[in-house]
Amino acid sequence: MSAPVMDTCHVSCCANRTPNVVSWGRGGLIAFGTCNSVALYNPQEIRIVELLNKHTGRVNAVHWVHKQDCSPETQLVSGGSDNNVIVWEKQDGKFTACAVCSGHSGPVCAVDAVSLSSSHLLVASASSDSTVKLWTCTSGTAECLQTVSFGSGFMMDVSLVLLPGSRVPVLACGGDDSRVHLYAQLSGQFQRLLTLTGHEDWVRCVEWASKDGELWLASCSQDCLIRVWRLFAKTVAEPDHQTDAVIKMKENIFQVSGDEFAVSLETVLAGHENWVYGIHWQPPCVKGDSVEQPLKLLSASMDKTMILWGPEEDSGVWVELVRVGEVGGNTLGFYGCQMSPDGSMILAHAFHGALHLWHCDRNQGEWRPSVVISGHFNAVQDLSWDPEGEFIITVGSDQTTRLFTPWTRKGCSQITWHEISRPQIHGFDMQCLTMVGRFQFVSGADEKVLRVFKAPRNFVENLANISCTSLEKLLGCNDIADLPEGASTPALGLSNKAVFQGDLASQSPQQDSKDFNSMSDQYKESYFHPVKLTEPPTEDDLLQNTLWPEVQKLYGHGFEMFCLASDSAKTVVASACKASKPEHAAILLWSTSSLKQLQSLPCHSLTITQMAFSPNGRLLLAVSRDRTWSLWRRGNPDSDTETSFSLYANTSKDTAVHTRIIWSCDWSSDSKYFVTSSRDKKVIIWGPGVGECEGVSVTPCSSVLDVGDSATAVSICPFLCSDQSYLLAVGLENGQIVLYKWRPSEDLSSGSDWSRCGETDACQSHTLVVKRLRWRPRPGRAGHGEQERNEEQDWVQLASAGADHAVKIFNIKISAL
Repeated sequence: MSAPVMDTCHVSCCANRTPNVVSWGRGGLIAFGTCNSVALYNPQEIRIVELLNKHTGRVNAVHWVHKQDCSPETQLVSGGSDNNVIVWEKQDGKFTACAVCSGHSGPVCAVDAVSLSSSHLLVASASSDSTVKLWTCTSGTAECLQTVSFGSGFMMDVSLVLLPGSRVPVLACGGDDSRVHLYAQLSGQFQRLLTLTGHEDWVRCVEWASKDGELWLASCSQDCLIRVWRLFAKTVAEPDHQTDAVIKMKENIFQVSGDEFAVSLETVLAGHENWVYGIHWQPPCVKGDSVEQPLKLLSASMDKTMILWGPEEDSGVWVELVRVGEVGGNTLGFYGCQMSPDGSMILAHAFHGALHLWHCDRNQGEWRPSVVISGHFNAVQDLSWDPEGEFIITVGSDQTTRLFTPWTRKGCSQITWHEISRPQIHGFDMQCLTMVGRFQFVSGADEKVLRVFKAPRNFVENLANISCTSLEKLLGCNDIADLPEGASTPALGLSNKAVFQGDLASQSPQQDSKDFNSMSDQYKESYFHPVKLTEPPTEDDLLQNTLWPEVQKLYGHGFEMFCLASDSAKTVVASACKASKPEHAAILLWSTSSLKQLQSLPCHSLTITQMAFSPNGRLLLAVSRDRTWSLWRRGNPDSDTETSFSLYANTSKDTAVHTRIIWSCDWSSDSKYFVTSSRDKKVIIWGPGVGECEGVSVTPCSSVLDVGDSATAVSICPFLCSDQSYLLAVGLENGQIVLYKWRPSEDLSSGSDWSRCGETDACQSHTLVVKRLRWRPRPGRAGHGEQERNEEQDWVQLASAGADHAVKIFNIKISAL
């Protein structure tokens, strides 16, 4: 099989914001739901190794099917908001969907599965349709075995286990009635055995563990407590008369196929101060010939902490062994927790989707935070490379702006991309951004204001450390002396305030006196602490210590911001907002030096969807929801007056070729041609020449390319292919990205000027709309240093942003196209 044209270099994403959505397998991979996909993440390599795409709704629950002999799993079960449960099986090294269980009438919120034989799988799924369904999966076919209805109640979690000795499946369900329900499969059907009471609020998670012929069941609840129950076989009745008075816990007794079993409450664990959402037993390990189950239980809570519990050796009393978590910060707590197979690492996923990983330092016996991947937890709307092509900045509907760069580790050839700064955390959904210099950008959100940000000193120093570049080279002619140290957000503000060296000195801990001089002493504004990073920061640092100060606000638009563009010299920024009338659909031009409005360009009647300056800076192109485009030409740049733009060419309702909204546009690197892509599935290249003499009409230079689906993003590679043709990437509404080569041709009727030369496969594609495509402004692969310079002519990189919360970077071998 030939190597793919597009090789995925980086995927940035985070876990969905639901409990039960993360599972750690024995093969070392962490599976988690991200939007409509299941991501397989390798914590050692710190990268996503595979994305499993089949669900058509959000993935809410993921569970590896663990094997009795503790060997690596080959099956994975996922449930989603598309009401389906999918069983994935490893075949030829890749996971494929081998069975789809469809029958629920509401989103699936929890799944579990046990292997009954090598080809026989029993799956349990809980859904918001108030049922728990049991499925049997054999050789690729799924059959609903039974539906257990709970009337008007909901089950939050399910857990399956086999009774030791008898191999009878036992099911535990925890729900909104504050109880734990136990079922066992008797003569083919699951029948209710017991209802365990004690919790005083919704039961959020239940999980079984098997040890020495007994079963242990842990349950956690919104009453902030964890209960541990023990299920054991009853032996011969003990005599009643005992010499010492012994307090015995009440036992609930039931019978399964003639044998008598009892369930008793082992302990109640109180240590969390908020709802406990997740619990997880330490996975069993192989010792010699037997499998040993350690009695250690991990719990995760909305109080932002994880606790590892276990019984003391001498007394058997359950105590808190380890507590990790966040202190302060503007995050909410944890939704769930997992433990690595060897027990050396613990993982939590937070309310905002972030993964938090701690590893045990064996030498010191301490738990330390580890580097993990991160990403947006809502649609990514826009992205931009920095002018040197060394990092990308993205904005999304999760109200954040994030900056990703390759991490160069000493002695490690593998380059991984990481989020090293979160310059803006906002109160509005972010929509657009553009770079206006090496370390400065303008962003627009669902507000009428544009905000300008400039990198602080602390960021530039950390970027130098992580990317192994010299600080002098990064700063170039920038003077670092007057840069602020960092930024912080006031308690009730939206604007990031610069924090200078002097501000940090005034925060010294000398004010420990109990009497506050003023209110402002009592409520300190500056939360920023400079961090010296040699590796990518943790989520806590990203939230608090990597903000960029806001330099300026730009006022002028009447509605929510929609798109931004800046010219190649970074002297002018163009902005446009949502519009349903011509008076609001004007483009505003801003000077990047004075940060003042230069000009208003009225032409369109509806929202301008994207703008692009030609690489030579002479022309500005805008495309709109009104199905037309407009081209603006810069006046004489040598004159003394501020450079002004005038309308040079445009299409009207009568001359428009596109019949639906034009989503995207871009320029060729020689400024000769531009491309437009539309919801009508058409991609068209326009030109030529935009000549010097007046009255030149701009007409289509290509045949109309039908890409088969709404073309939501388009970008022309700034470097020509070896045969001197132009390389285009087109992003579609279905999430696929397609590569086309185009070369100017006299005969446009045949359509031979276009050739399709590559596309993303099912695993590489986004699962929702492709929002933005951007080629790296330099050839080669970012972060590869000397190697990058040697292979410059071979590789180009393409970054894509999707409504599926993902940012992807692809390596494309342009020399082989």
